[in-house]
Amino acid sequence: MDASSVKNSSTKIHHLPTVILEKTVYVPDQLEDMPLPQLALAGRSNVGKSSLLNRLAGRKHLAKTSSTPGKTRSLNFYRVSPENFYLVDLPGYGYARCSKTERDKWARLIAAYLHGNTRLFGVVALLDSRHPPQASDMELIEYIQGQNIPLFSVLTKADKCKQQLRRTHQAMWQRLLPAETPPMLVSSHSGMNMDKLWRFFLDRHADYLTRRSGGV
Repeated sequence: MDASSVKNSSTKIHHLPTVILEKTVYVPDQLEDMPLPQLALAGRSNVGKSSLLNRLAGRKHLAKTSSTPGKTRSLNFYRVSPENFYLVDLPGYGYARCSKTERDKWARLIAAYLHGNTRLFGVVALLDSRHPPQASDMELIEYIQGQNIPLFSVLTKADKCKQQLRRTHQAMWQRLLPAETPPMLVSSHSGMNMDKLWRFFLDRHADYLTRRSGGV
């Protein structure tokens, strides 16, 4: 599934949910059973995950941003209220200037978090709209699909890409991913589709709660 399809006819968020950093995990031994449902955000080191989180929260400095890729080197659990679920910011991947040891450490942390996580109701693959599909993106997507985790796709930095080029890349991803509609284009800078993205997240959380209660 991708984030372009939103069930509700109205996607306007009148009151932003409150987003607070509740826990940071650096090594697998620090992982514990967090008490709420979780939606993970995954992407390359320079895809703009931190900027996206800040825009969603309506705060400039909730997640640390940097012009240097690879700033996020931990799992960060952000509690969303009053809906009561976590947005989990995963370490960025694909940063060539980090040592192989460091990259392997992040990969083990991500794998330990994802494997067998029964509270995880999906992973949002954040993909850079300026570029065609990258090998590291496909590796992550194939891993997530192999774990039978629901996968949702979002194309970031849409304001930095000419319309024709982003449509071309959007079509490429649509062919590669099992979705009926193209991945959603968003921009943390301009706010493009941010209400729609929030609505998508809230709908996926509601779907998860319905399934857990036996409603589907």
